[in-house]
Amino acid sequence: MSFLDSLENSLKALEGTEHAGLDDHKRKESERQRTAAAAPWAEKLKRSPYTEALMQQATRAGFQLRTKINFVWLGTILRLEARHYRLELRPTGDGIAAVYLKGTEELKRELIDLAGDPDAILKDWIPMLELQRKEDLAAAAAAAQLPDEDE
Repeated sequence: MSFLDSLENSLKALEGTEHAGLDDHKRKESERQRTAAAAPWAEKLKRSPYTEALMQQATRAGFQLRTKINFVWLGTILRLEARHYRLELRPTGDGIAAVYLKGTEELKRELIDLAGDPDAILKDWIPMLELQRKEDLAAAAAAAQLPDEDE
């Protein structure tokens, strides 16, 4: 390979990295803008009486279902987890989005009002947990009736 061929290949490689670097910079900048737009909502979510009431009502509902509901703060996101379901409160530039998930599959998304009643989002989420609990109990009962292979 001659010097000129090598130089041409090096220049082409540099051009390719410049475009990737610009795309990466644009992506990071848009992420920064989204984070800045969501910051006031994230602060409201953390300090709101709505959040405390949501945790209390979810704990009470979980106790009635005999299901432990875990609460986790992931940065600015509040996640409620139980069985295979999650309810995430995610600050966005438009407000707070309640995102209902089963595993990694998003089932539903809606904006919530922090001045409202947290029972509204729990009325959608708790029945999912009840159904999963019934399915788990039925599966456990079916497994208990299977004969042991050791016998």
